[in-house]
Amino acid sequence: MSASKKPFSELGLHSWLIQQLSSLHMKNATPVQEFCIPKILEGCDVLGCAKTGTGKTLAFALPILQQLAIDPYGIYALILTPTRELAFQIADQFNALGKTISLKCTVIVGGRSIIEQTRDVSARPHVIVATPGRLADILDNNSEHVENILKKIKVLVLDEADRMLDGQYNDSLKTIFRFLPAKRQTLLFSATITSAIAKLHKVSVRKPYFFEDVSEVATVDKLDQKYILCPQAVKDAYLVYVVKNFMERNEKSSVIVFSQTCHECQALAYMFEALGFHVGSLHSQIPQRQRLTSLSAFRSKSVRILICTDVASRGLDIPHVDLVVNHNIPQCPKTYVHRVGRSARAGRFGAAFTFVTQFDIVLLKAVEELIGKQLQELKVNEKNVTKYVSQVLVSKREAELKLEQQNFNEKKETNKRKELILAGLSEKEADKYLEKIRAHKRGESVKKPELKPKGTKKGKGADLSKVEKKIVKKKK
Repeated sequence: MSASKKPFSELGLHSWLIQQLSSLHMKNATPVQEFCIPKILEGCDVLGCAKTGTGKTLAFALPILQQLAIDPYGIYALILTPTRELAFQIADQFNALGKTISLKCTVIVGGRSIIEQTRDVSARPHVIVATPGRLADILDNNSEHVENILKKIKVLVLDEADRMLDGQYNDSLKTIFRFLPAKRQTLLFSATITSAIAKLHKVSVRKPYFFEDVSEVATVDKLDQKYILCPQAVKDAYLVYVVKNFMERNEKSSVIVFSQTCHECQALAYMFEALGFHVGSLHSQIPQRQRLTSLSAFRSKSVRILICTDVASRGLDIPHVDLVVNHNIPQCPKTYVHRVGRSARAGRFGAAFTFVTQFDIVLLKAVEELIGKQLQELKVNEKNVTKYVSQVLVSKREAELKLEQQNFNEKKETNKRKELILAGLSEKEADKYLEKIRAHKRGESVKKPELKPKGTKKGKGADLSKVEKKIVKKKK
């Protein structure tokens, strides 16, 4: 499908919204906006699939603001999204466009005072943007105070719907849906919607209008995608050489490096800093304020290298990312699509380099099958990389030692222990479970341990499924 040239003024939007868009230098709609906005204004449920960077947020924000302006009352819309950063970004767009109607928009995410956020919900803002876990906690723990607050919402939005419905958030969503009215408009948007289609009827009370921008489902044509073959033992040296070489050739460029775990992300950040680079880091073990600071610094280009986990791979609008580097090939090919979607946004050119070791060939083939094209190899001069090996290895080892001194992994384990105890396990059961996890990581146990607390009768005790998913599945 070719890019849309239809102006926003022809989509049924009111003049005040057209003026707001013009002040932001936006005149023409993208395909997902062109086809979805009129249907949302008609009151249809909508399922929209389009590549990241095509303006999906505006596709639901604009009609919500228009309908809200007609009759502003209570909580009109609830937007659920998987990450904190994405929640703040969506709220920023609502606030920017809703100034003229004195919009009240509240963000409900983890990492902030749950007492203050409960008050924020009780104040009945027009729009709530939330992550499922924190909103479910508020509803569970304060049901008598907030029970009726969400009963009158008109619109529910699930952003990044494929991830929201993949099972990870089931418990939280079940809790939230108990407080929502059956009669509502449900909107689902994502870059990869296939996994959510079968589950759509569980959250949508009416047959939805389905839009899929087939030209944008995988990766955009203006994205130059290549892989770099390298030995596992010296992959970090290759990474430093490639990033340094790219930034020297493109002086004003911005680079995102994706790593697999929080530990690896922070280790790489320390390593790059020790080698003289000015970098930011973004992962779930960083305090929320520091995460937002890193993201803001990268957006403003005061920091030009951002090292992150997949917490930054979904939906975040970071303009002018020239290069995305995959330090590892993700286990799920769709994660690759979301990662490289940070570059070549809104019609711009960009590049994505992926490091492939001798152990990653199968994963590479899976990615190529999903995106429908073969990646070309980017040849790297081994002799030039050799000059960096010794210094990189020393810096990486120093980074690992720094993390040990900071008790980085111990802090994560402490948080896990608290989650287990809050979920209903005794201290002895929690410690025993965590020891099994450590044994599994050391290779002493082949099978990952399961949560089976003793003495919990059927119908009594805590529901541990939510905590088990957090513990067994590594946080990104």
